[in-house]
Amino acid sequence: MTFEVDGVRFGCLLGMEIHYPELFAEYEKLDVDCVLFSTSGTPGNTAAQAQGHAAVNSYWVSLAVPAQHSAKAPSGIVAPNGDWLARCPTDDSPSVAVVNLDDTSEAAADAVTYGRPWRREARAGVHTGHQVIDPRSEDRTAAF
Repeated sequence: MTFEVDGVRFGCLLGMEIHYPELFAEYEKLDVDCVLFSTSGTPGNTAAQAQGHAAVNSYWVSLAVPAQHSAKAPSGIVAPNGDWLARCPTDDSPSVAVVNLDDTSEAAADAVTYGRPWRREARAGVHTGHQVIDPRSEDRTAAF
């Protein structure tokens, strides 16, 4: 699902979907500017994964977790370069993280202007003609 607010395109994911990079990649293909991710479970390494998804796809990621998990992984917003721009307190208090989703900001400009178009070109097959074909990769049981 995607929706748009004031020209900003959003996608939504939740729960264990943080563990599926293909879902985040699909939102990149759908040209979202920000993925809103929420989970009610114990965050574990969710914050690190949110950073990775933002950086790999060059878009904003919002992480929302219950306040009682804030000591381990507070809610926040990750910029397209993978930097945290806002984090909620780690004291279990209810709070909200707020940032401007500004693609021209220092935290977003290079990722959005250069990183995202480059990845799209690479994923579209620009390197296909330069791939090495090696029979050992095709049949790993053969003796060479």
